[in-house]
Amino acid sequence: MLCGAICLSHSPLMHHNRAPAEIEAGWNDAVSKAREFIREIEATHCVIFFPDHVNGFFYNLLPPFCVGAAGSSLGDFGTVPGPIDIPESLAADCHAYCVAHEVDAAISYDMTIDHGATQAFEALSGDGHLQGFLPIFVNCIAAPMPSFERARTLGRVVGNWAMQRPERFVFVGSGGLSHDPPLPNLETAVGRAAERLRKGGPLSYSERLARQHRVLSEGKLLRSGQSAVKPLNPDWDRETLGKLASGRLDILDELSAEALAGIAGNGANELRTWVAALEAVGAYETKTSFYEPVDEWITGMGMLIVQPKEATASASQSAV
Repeated sequence: MLCGAICLSHSPLMHHNRAPAEIEAGWNDAVSKAREFIREIEATHCVIFFPDHVNGFFYNLLPPFCVGAAGSSLGDFGTVPGPIDIPESLAADCHAYCVAHEVDAAISYDMTIDHGATQAFEALSGDGHLQGFLPIFVNCIAAPMPSFERARTLGRVVGNWAMQRPERFVFVGSGGLSHDPPLPNLETAVGRAAERLRKGGPLSYSERLARQHRVLSEGKLLRSGQSAVKPLNPDWDRETLGKLASGRLDILDELSAEALAGIAGNGANELRTWVAALEAVGAYETKTSFYEPVDEWITGMGMLIVQPKEATASASQSAV
């Protein structure tokens, strides 16, 4: 059974770089509302559509979509490391349904999951209410990426699968809005970075430390106007958030990954996870939306909480 969706930005900097107190309070309040929503709809399982940041997926084998049936948290940027309790049979059933309905997703029984999924899940399950964690990777970083239309198809098929299940699912889209994280890409990377992009493999301790220091420093540089990354685009973020809140999920279909990166930074391509999660719900109504551009976190921080329209109608009839 599908019960609703929560789309939210993530940022590896939020627990390291301090933003103005009122902004942090606003974001924390939005997260609290999301947790309250999960309790209200009595969701027990979380299907999370997430991007990877060149930590678990590389060019040795790079699928557009991948269902995780078993895996571990990398534990980057302060998230909790270690094996994740993924319900294997549930994930396998979801994958089989996808393939049977013309979504050729890969499946992994050894998925490495970075903060793109774990930061959102940890924030939303702070009270331990969510027990089932079903990760679905959507390639939002490395070319070639699946189109937004294909991401919506993925979401629709997974939503149809959930409708037939007895579990109570909340769908989560983790990523977006405007941001331009300093990540390597195949066209510009050289040396060890280029080799790792092609062949994969973990970073050494010193490499991981240097990478995290580089990302954390970028927030302070962006705030002071000294950063080389693309600045945030609050006007575009607000306009896009408003359209998604009104149910217009096709608004990004005509944008190539390169065009979107030029408008709102390469990280805006993570909105593929949002449209997948929202499409899974079908017709929906927005309960809560939040937005604040946060240079210190190099991200346009947004959140959208929606529930199926039929759920709203049922609740109104019950009240009468």
